[in-house]
Amino acid sequence: MARLVFLGTPDAAVRPLETLVATGHDVALVVTRPDKRRGRGAELVPSPVKAAATALGLAVTDDLTEAVGVGAELGVVVAYGRIIPTAVLDRLPMVNLHFSMLPRWRGAAPVERALLEGDGETGVCLMAVEAGLDTGAVYAEEATAIGDDETADGLRARLVDIGCRLLAEHLPAGPVDLPTPHEQSGEPTYAEKLRPEEFHLDWGRPALDLDRVVRLGRAWTTFRGRRLRVLRATPVPAGDRPAAGDGVPGVLSEGVVDCGSGSGLRLVEVQPEGKQPMAADAWLRGVRPEPGERLGG
Repeated sequence: MARLVFLGTPDAAVRPLETLVATGHDVALVVTRPDKRRGRGAELVPSPVKAAATALGLAVTDDLTEAVGVGAELGVVVAYGRIIPTAVLDRLPMVNLHFSMLPRWRGAAPVERALLEGDGETGVCLMAVEAGLDTGAVYAEEATAIGDDETADGLRARLVDIGCRLLAEHLPAGPVDLPTPHEQSGEPTYAEKLRPEEFHLDWGRPALDLDRVVRLGRAWTTFRGRRLRVLRATPVPAGDRPAAGDGVPGVLSEGVVDCGSGSGLRLVEVQPEGKQPMAADAWLRGVRPEPGERLGG
């Protein structure tokens, strides 16, 4: 098996690291982002990958330059969160697990962008790391359909499963045993990191669009001047909207919010500001909206 350096940071990179260890690779070093201060006490908290690496007894650093000094044959990158400098790549070849079917959705947020655009499928690529943004040749790939009600967290978990399988199947003994790669073909699209305002629910948009925002996991609106997170919802076709709805975007009637194009979005689970998540029906019984009262108004 190969002597590797692993580069990753969030939860999505933990299982690929564990897979490499479980399949017998010698992970000489784990490179991750520095600890962050979180919570009221501003305590330093390690990244999920650092916590996992420590539990596995692996050496960990946040200094990328150390990757070239441990005698590794290959670097494996999974959601590391930084561009790898050419000076490092010249000394240590690397492969990357990328959660899209390249060249669609190169960049930081491929899972979220695929959901927001209503893509019917996505996938995972095991690709060569180059100086460009996700431009490297592809060693192996696997596509998968996106479910109509699949959340970003659920989809990412499935893509991690696929990625772990690709690593186990196609990284048996290091660089010399990688499959013959093929160049990416087609028009690239770019998955920019999501901006905070993209999670705000604009009730003038069609319900299908807003449902995709909800499925990202951080959607919000306001009610009576306070923030209301929408955790789960279901689109309602125009013909099935409650009769009491008047078609004004944001009007709430019988648990359905009027949206653009005559559609509606039925609230299923919400989280009022300062409270725990709850069923939308329970929240509605508590707040008792007035006829014509709006969300986001």
